[in-house]
Amino acid sequence: MNQKTYRRFMPLLMSICVVMGIIIGTFYANHFSGNRLNIINSGSNRLNNLLRIIDDQYVDTVNIDELVEKAMPEILAELDPHSVYISAKDVQMATDELSGSFSGVGIEFVIRQDTIQVQNVIADGPAEHAGILAGDKIVSIDGKSFVGKQVTNEEAMRRLKGKRGTKVEIGVRRFGQKDEKRFTVTRDDIITHSVSAVFMLDKTTGYIKIKSFGDTTYDEMLVALTQLSQEGMEQVVIDLRDNAGGYMISAIKMVDEFLPRGSKILYTEGRKSKREDFVSSGRGGYQNLPLVVLINESSASAAEIFAGAIQDNDRGMVIGRRSFGKGLVQKQIDFHDGSMIRLTIARYYTPSGRCIQKPYTSGKDRTYEEDLMQRYQHGEFFSEDSIHQSGPAYHTAMGRTVYGGGGIMPDIFVPEDTTGITSYYKEAAMSGLLMQFAFEYTDANRQKLSSIKSMSALLSHLKGQNLVEQFAAYADKHGLQRRNLMINKSHALISRFLYGRIIYNILDEQALHEYLSTDDPVVKRAQAVLHSGDATPKLEDKKKTK
Repeated sequence: MNQKTYRRFMPLLMSICVVMGIIIGTFYANHFSGNRLNIINSGSNRLNNLLRIIDDQYVDTVNIDELVEKAMPEILAELDPHSVYISAKDVQMATDELSGSFSGVGIEFVIRQDTIQVQNVIADGPAEHAGILAGDKIVSIDGKSFVGKQVTNEEAMRRLKGKRGTKVEIGVRRFGQKDEKRFTVTRDDIITHSVSAVFMLDKTTGYIKIKSFGDTTYDEMLVALTQLSQEGMEQVVIDLRDNAGGYMISAIKMVDEFLPRGSKILYTEGRKSKREDFVSSGRGGYQNLPLVVLINESSASAAEIFAGAIQDNDRGMVIGRRSFGKGLVQKQIDFHDGSMIRLTIARYYTPSGRCIQKPYTSGKDRTYEEDLMQRYQHGEFFSEDSIHQSGPAYHTAMGRTVYGGGGIMPDIFVPEDTTGITSYYKEAAMSGLLMQFAFEYTDANRQKLSSIKSMSALLSHLKGQNLVEQFAAYADKHGLQRRNLMINKSHALISRFLYGRIIYNILDEQALHEYLSTDDPVVKRAQAVLHSGDATPKLEDKKKTK
């Protein structure tokens, strides 16, 4: 190569040498100085480097995806009790409950003795069209046995749900028949309702039971209010007991229907989330409707937003027991693999400025997890004097004192009714024997019971069947020793449970709540408050007890 040619290729040769040097240097750095990378990097870089080193150097083969899947919940658990990771296989189940619909076969089921038992078949749904009946026991899915320990709620959902138009073969055993019957069911969209009961408690008092705050809850509530108005409603009870919450925006839209223009509903604020205020629009159609809201220790999140806005604006009376105490706001963040996290990004504050989030130390706070049990043991469900809210004091729109830092305390406290509770009743309920007997009784008498179409007629029939005596004999055969004195003392409770479950098994959730409301002390107190004209709080009002 002559001098002229050498000078022409010199820049190219130097570039090649530099690139090779970088490659060789990186190789040696990765393979011989990997530990140093962990020292000089921090945070997320350290996690990435750790996974890369494990993948590259660990003694055995490691499934990195599985390792990450296990680590994600643990990391989020260190933050707070409500930041969670949801794997790709569980996302559908996590979102279906609040979406208002899902694609499946259209049955309601319970798992008893490691077997799926069809409790109700959704009217005009795929399962009904195929011929499946309430009471059937599912023993196989797509030709494979599905009984035993493999039967869990999650696994049953996974196998029965699926894309619209897909088929699933379901094998069932039917009461009174020996051979398995198989049905091919074509999955379809199933509508779910978060407003589970709508009826008139009396000639002027409407009742709406809301079990969650989902995509369609606001529309369902409007339909319910319209229906009740046509039936003569002049005042309403909104029952949020055992409502674990859902979408914040649904609660905001719903409470807006009851508040005059410019009323505060809530505001949210976080370290990276600037303050956002939500104020009523004044377009609600029920701004002057007398209103009572029912809550208990299982009312949480969006349910507390609704109750807190009503209470702090002095718009209506809140009756029941202290709510759960969840004042954290989660944002849903999706990942490319189909999984997602719900990350706490802010706290929400009721109109008076209080955060009702109960204390916690981290996501793994055992005290937080056991809070409701501790409330029960301390007597809070039975006596208002047992409740100690240590949070700061705030004031409602008219100046009534309310407290933050641990749920919403109702304006009127109604204790849990302990009349008739015995150790026999507790064991009968907690062991599942009451539930199992109710299902088996329904199954054995389904033809007769199904011919009765109204709740009142069905209840009248059941009252003549001496069910408590039948249950006592059944329980005795299944390991719960007969105790006549306790059975007599708990007679009303046992009857109430059995009547309610059988009514639900034969009719629906609406009929169940109609029956339960007939002797519910919280509902009765709400009716009394409304009829006395005391649904609008007064400044001199203090917390009241039944």
